[in-house]
Amino acid sequence: MPCKPSRGLGTAPTVTGVQTVDVLVVGAGLAGLHTARLLARRELNVMVVDRRRSLSTGIRTTGIFVRRTLDDFGLPDHLLGPGVRDVLLYPPSRRAPIRLTSGQDEYRVADMVGVYEHAHRAAESAGARVVLGVRYVDASMGVVRLQGAEPVRARFIVGADGARSRVAGDLGLDVNRRFIVGAEMVYPIGSGTTASAFHCVLDPRVAPGYLGWVIDDGRHAHVGVAGYPHLMRTGIRHLLDDFAADAPGHTTPAGPVERRGGPIPVGGVLRRLANPAGLLVGDAAGAVSPLTAGGLDPCLRMSELAAAVTAGYLRTGDPHMLRRYDGHALRSRFRGRLLLRRVFAGIQSPAAAEAAVALLRSRAGRALAARVLFGDGSFPDVHRQLADMPA
Repeated sequence: MPCKPSRGLGTAPTVTGVQTVDVLVVGAGLAGLHTARLLARRELNVMVVDRRRSLSTGIRTTGIFVRRTLDDFGLPDHLLGPGVRDVLLYPPSRRAPIRLTSGQDEYRVADMVGVYEHAHRAAESAGARVVLGVRYVDASMGVVRLQGAEPVRARFIVGADGARSRVAGDLGLDVNRRFIVGAEMVYPIGSGTTASAFHCVLDPRVAPGYLGWVIDDGRHAHVGVAGYPHLMRTGIRHLLDDFAADAPGHTTPAGPVERRGGPIPVGGVLRRLANPAGLLVGDAAGAVSPLTAGGLDPCLRMSELAAAVTAGYLRTGDPHMLRRYDGHALRSRFRGRLLLRRVFAGIQSPAAAEAAVALLRSRAGRALAARVLFGDGSFPDVHRQLADMPA
């Protein structure tokens, strides 16, 4: 059980040699740092721990931000690549791709090292303390054991520790059980050598249940694949090497400068996200579109709701506040995409993939594809819940 909430916030007393904080955030990814910044701005004493010694290592995301995120969140423009309006969908044969074009920039790829550094500075400027090189061990009765630092007594714990969250299990919350695994290589490119387009290849031989992709951030080409590991005919690194050898929209004048990869939850937002001991954000909460596997927009939106709920609960001690962080309600917006995810997972042969792309060539198919790729409804907007929160 956590320490009993009180109205006195922002202090950090010690109890029998153990430091006490209002909120301990486990994980210094985008979700964890954004939540920490918002909590610190509410005058809570916030500590963030992450096992990485540098936030420039262990990056697992391509860094593709969609228009809706760019419109609603203040990401520095200098950290973003050129706008992308064209998406090309390829069948396994790679012949005659479907080109979908938007009237506005739909995607921009971010320099994620720069984005994490920016989020780190913003969290610390707001008053949060970020401690790197510290591994979460476990939590019991509000005391968190850490490897690399002394234990911390936390009134509330925020699990932002990724798709296979240890915090979720320790808090008795739901855990992700449905995953795809992704891998990506980042190649340097010459200025103006690639077109500003998002190339997506539907080919179960290299990406069973998902896609291969190529996208340009202005300085690098991101070439990746993802899919269900139990359907892969070989290891994902071999599949990625095979795909990169002739990936559309990409040449390989030089070897990759970086490799990325990791599990991606695709089961939708988890149902049980919060209790009096803590809550989950980001990938730990399953806050990823089950169809597109995009997680950057959901992590920022859910972090805003998580911070408001956490602050309200710690201020009032009212457990009903935690019901506002309701995974059941958020999942209701994903019913159609969860269904499409099951359809997508069923495409397990090149012939089936060719047929699926053929269906997308129809007027109705193109409209569906455009809605998925360019639509604004990829993740529920939490502004209504925030507007109903007490000041």
